[in-house]
Amino acid sequence: GKDFVQFAKTLGISHSDIDGKICKTKPKSGAADNFGKYGAKSDIATDSTTTLCAGEGHTSGGTGPQYLRDFVEKTLKEDGNGNWPTSTAKAHGKKPTPETNDNAKAVAKDLVDLNRDEKTIVA
Repeated sequence: GKDFVQFAKTLGISHSDIDGKICKTKPKSGAADNFGKYGAKSDIATDSTTTLCAGEGHTSGGTGPQYLRDFVEKTLKEDGNGNWPTSTAKAHGKKPTPETNDNAKAVAKDLVDLNRDEKTIVA
């Protein structure tokens, strides 16, 4: 977790345009807003909080997407916070159920989707 946090912080400082393409939260299905908001534990029904990279919001979501820098600041914190490589959820909240390595897989998918020049920069 710590190594990924350092990587993400460096990327956010030196290439904020790429940072904006990784872990971009999504709006509630079928909505134009109500984006997922990063936090320490997923509970999309109560407050649209997600710990999943590129997670989806619910009825009380944010007005715009959040990105890798927000994921690192609010979900991973300085030490990985238990949300790397797998997300976590509140015990009794409505949530996407964490799946093994779900955050690592979501970040990898976003990195694969970058264009050739962006991949070179990230490497």
